[in-house]
Amino acid sequence: MAQSDDTHTDGNPAQRLVLVTGPSGAGRTTAIRALEDLGYEAIDNLPLSLMPRLLDGPVGRPLAIGIDVRNRDFSTNALISFIDGFAERGGAVPLEVLYLDCRSDVLIRRFSETRRRHPLAPAESAAQGVERELDLLGPIRARADVLIDSSDLTPHDLRAEIERGFATTKGQTLAVSINSFSYKRGLPRGMDMVFDCRFLQNPYWRAELRGLDGRDPAVAEYVQTDKRFEDFFTKVLDITQMLLPAYIEEGKAHFSIGFGCTGGQHRSVALTETVAKALADSGWQVSIRHRELERRLGSPTASQQSAPRVQSTEEQ
Repeated sequence: MAQSDDTHTDGNPAQRLVLVTGPSGAGRTTAIRALEDLGYEAIDNLPLSLMPRLLDGPVGRPLAIGIDVRNRDFSTNALISFIDGFAERGGAVPLEVLYLDCRSDVLIRRFSETRRRHPLAPAESAAQGVERELDLLGPIRARADVLIDSSDLTPHDLRAEIERGFATTKGQTLAVSINSFSYKRGLPRGMDMVFDCRFLQNPYWRAELRGLDGRDPAVAEYVQTDKRFEDFFTKVLDITQMLLPAYIEEGKAHFSIGFGCTGGQHRSVALTETVAKALADSGWQVSIRHRELERRLGSPTASQQSAPRVQSTEEQ
């Protein structure tokens, strides 16, 4: 995950560069306004062709740039090329991609309630437009550094999430992202710390567990019965809780932890859920991403977890 520049010790805003995107109706405008209120210079829907020129010079104030499908020269490939190209150039201020996500049923309801036409289906149903847009934005979502699901958030709640993750003065909260993945597909982009849990006993070899995933209590219990699990979990939690305050002192805004296993379905998912809940119970702002489950189940949706302050971004 892209890291923020150090917060200025005199209380002035730190230099940060945030690209805000996501499907229509997910709260992108609310997020842009919240960032503007935090002291960011906000530019909404600047043509992609002008973005390099804007960012060639030094970034003074924190900068938030909004991009969506209404942009006159928008294309998935063009935006991905810009994001990847910016990272390769290695500028003094890293680009943070903030993706505002939302379940399709909630997006459809929001368009119905406001009687607005969807920008990708002006003469058709909102459902058709939502489906097209989520399909179009899927590869961009996969490159997000920060993903906030607004399905169950009020505008006030969304503003609070933005303030916690993107405040530019001392005292800002560190947002922790816990990710599960399969080593077959490679490491997720931008991990700060990665743990390999392929040494734990594999539920895949139990016929009654094979079709389930690590969120299922039966799978989690099976993984935890491995005699090595308790020591591994305790040591991971100890080192994480030791490091997170140190990163806050360094002015970091985000920290990503990855758990990998063979298929990204059982062991890594169970570890992600368990560690995320433990950190949330300790008061940390934690989000969950299960990369392989999202890929397997199609267009991403999310639900709020029962653990306090845990935001889940996996498919239901």
